[in-house]
Parts: sequence; C-alpha cells; structure tokens
Amino acid sequence: MDAEALTPIDRLLAERACERLILTFIHRLDLGRPSSVADLFTPDGVWEWPYDGRRVQGREALRDYFGSRPADRLSRRMCTNILVTVDSPSTATATTYLATYRVDGYAEGALLPPRLPANIGHYEDTFHRMKGSWLLARRTLVLPFGGPTERISPPRDVDSGET
Repeated sequence: MDAEALTPIDRLLAERACERLILTFIHRLDLGRPSSVADLFTPDGVWEWPYDGRRVQGREALRDYFGSRPADRLSRRMCTNILVTVDSPSTATATTYLATYRVDGYAEGALLPPRLPANIGHYEDTFHRMKGSWLLARRTLVLPFGGPTERISPPRDVDSGET
C-alpha cells in the first residue's frame, strides 16, 4: 500500500502526528527534559550532524547524548516551515527550518539581553509508524549557519557590593 491509498483524513492525521512529534522533540529539549527525547525515536533511531561526523544510534545512546547537556544551558529553538510528506501508511519524511538561541552559564530566573541565534538551519526527518504511533527513525541536522555556544558570566550580586 502506498501513499495514494491513504484517505485524505488518514494523510492529514499522519502529517499532524509527525508535526506534533517534531514540536514535542523541541519542547523537551528546550524545557528541561532533554534525555526524554530518546523516547520519540524508534529503538534503533539515529540522530546525526554530518558536518562534524556526529552520529548517535539507539534509544539508550540517545538518552545519554541528550541527557549530557550542561545543566546551565538555556536554549530556545524556533521551528517553522514544517513540511511533512507521507510516503506510505507507515513511513513519512519532513523538513523543518530552525533557529536556535542558546547560552551556557544561565541562572534560573535571569532575564538575558537579546542575542543572535547560535545556529540556523533545518532538520531532515524520517518517521516510521510502529504499533500505531509515529516515531523518529532518523533526524539529521543541517546547519549552514552556526557557531559555538556562548558562555555567559554569572550576574553580579548587587546585594553583596560586588562590582
């Protein structure tokens, strides 16, 4: 059965499920549950960044990789132009543009001045439907614009008289 055999509603539901998976991935990374993104992948799922040869495969390796983010990292990814293509009832692909704002050294509750994104690029995703749920089989990060993560200095303690 190929994509043409899907009803318009089935196609729409598959597209929406994949789009929601993309957004859930970002939400978990940016809002404090980074290691849990591993649960969004197939058991043998792959995350890769070809630019520096980084490739992580399998849920446990993904859990370790994403869970190793610095505790003082603050990030927000803006994702847009999500285009999901359903290839069959159990496979789909997507391209999503992203801009990542990120710093290390963040103290909870601090308000930072605006800064430029650390990275701008897109994700190329492959999805598989397994046991009724859509999961990431492969996520590839493509970054034509990127730089190191800025480390910010801790805020000065006004009450202690430090300058």
